[in-house]
Amino acid sequence: MYIKRTFIILAITLSFSLILSLPLLAQEDNTFQDPMVRIKDITRVQGVRSNQLSGYGLVVGLNGTGDGGGSAATVRSIANMLQNFGVNVNPSQVESENIAAVMVTAELPPFGRVGDRIDINVASIGDADSLQGGTLLMTPLLGPNQQQVYALAQGPVSIGGFNTEQGGSSVRKNHATVGQVPDGATIEEGVETDFSDQQQVTFLLDEPDFATAQRIADVINQRYGYDSEGNNAAQAVDPGRIKVSVPDRMEDRLVSFVAQVNRLSVRPDKKAKVVVNERTGTIVMGHNVRISTVSVAHGNLTVTISSEEEVSQPPPFSEGETETTEETEIEAEEEENRLIVLPKGSSISDVVKALNGVGATPRDTIAILQAIKAQGALHAKLETM
Repeated sequence: MYIKRTFIILAITLSFSLILSLPLLAQEDNTFQDPMVRIKDITRVQGVRSNQLSGYGLVVGLNGTGDGGGSAATVRSIANMLQNFGVNVNPSQVESENIAAVMVTAELPPFGRVGDRIDINVASIGDADSLQGGTLLMTPLLGPNQQQVYALAQGPVSIGGFNTEQGGSSVRKNHATVGQVPDGATIEEGVETDFSDQQQVTFLLDEPDFATAQRIADVINQRYGYDSEGNNAAQAVDPGRIKVSVPDRMEDRLVSFVAQVNRLSVRPDKKAKVVVNERTGTIVMGHNVRISTVSVAHGNLTVTISSEEEVSQPPPFSEGETETTEETEIEAEEEENRLIVLPKGSSISDVVKALNGVGATPRDTIAILQAIKAQGALHAKLETM
């Protein structure tokens, strides 16, 4: 009988605790506003990178829209080109209206092989009016040292627009002096990467952050545990680097190992930031932006923000800890005695909603946010575009 009574009391206690914990669990879930993302979407592998290529070339076949006025560089380039074909011509006799001097740029992708095709960009460096209808002559693309040829570019230029003039009137769409040649270059020399011989892979964060780096290391350690020496498989070296030891069983399958790590999901941590664009009146803010108690008077608007601390008690028999939370009340008032009282909350988005409710313009909101930041009550980075 005593055991039965004890069991009933324990069941009632657990049920009561579960009922009390539901609001707390819902509140806890609401804090996870940052989504789970794949590691590959926020990192890159060290040593796997693209390289920039550039070259100087000529675009021919222009209908009188090339470099006019006897551009010295273009004229000399034409003379040198013809000389390479065995045609000797005096530079002073060269007309350049149908030819334009251009700079050609491209990006050599990682693991690019000889014979692969890559896109190129073409931009005029003279006084050409348009590259429409032109063809780029064979142009060697060089690396930063300007010595090694990594690709050869050639092909018809597409400007994605037009530039037409007639009778003193002109119609232009897009930039007519900039164009592209899809698959316009052939790789002649690749950049070797000793990726397959690595026993340790380093992942670099796109946006360095201490918390995110540690979370990535924890997720990888949960998946792969320890290395052969008993150390953690992954270690966050600094906010931007996570070194991962390749398991012995996957030393011969490094590509498969990196692919598996890239598919793991992690919740990145973001800094509190408010981005405003005064030209367009755009305001973008993160969910973790917080404000302290402050009152703002702006023209005929009065905004009051007050906060109080409350204690969040975890449910019985749980592993949670008692935490102090901050609840905020926001009031916005206009001269016509319009009063808006928002539900309790600590997000600055409630401030923007209150200002919109009383008819404040985006520029007024931006000015108020800047004033709150100057006062020290806005606990976030305010970035102006």
